[in-house]
Amino acid sequence: MGKTPIHLWIVGIVSLLWNAGGAIDYVMTRTNAPEYMAAQPPERLAMLQDAPMWFGVTWALGVWFSVIGSLMLLMRSRFAGAAFALSLVGLIGSSVYTYGVADGGSMVAAAGAGAIAFTIAIPVILVLLWIYARAMTRRGVLR
Repeated sequence: MGKTPIHLWIVGIVSLLWNAGGAIDYVMTRTNAPEYMAAQPPERLAMLQDAPMWFGVTWALGVWFSVIGSLMLLMRSRFAGAAFALSLVGLIGSSVYTYGVADGGSMVAAAGAGAIAFTIAIPVILVLLWIYARAMTRRGVLR
């Protein structure tokens, strides 16, 4: 196997930092960190309070498999693509609740253009990471 391309390290580190943001949000929300929760909009707090268990499961799946996928990229594991795919399944599941059942779309729209851009960026980046990991596996970079 040849030398690891520099872009793999860049993508791996940047994706890990990006996904760490989601992990921090998840942990701070699930542990009910007082300062963090006080900074959340009331609509989000209500949405989380009313959320069914399956939302929590899919949210955890989405967050933690993204982190695992990034770590697997850095470890040059061919399972990075599978981790990102599982994360995508989790994201789809949690989005069904957030934007379908709980009407989180109005909450995002009320938060402004930055929130809308961020909401769009999350699935786009995840799909790109999945595609990247699959391409690196096909090239033999991930083993």
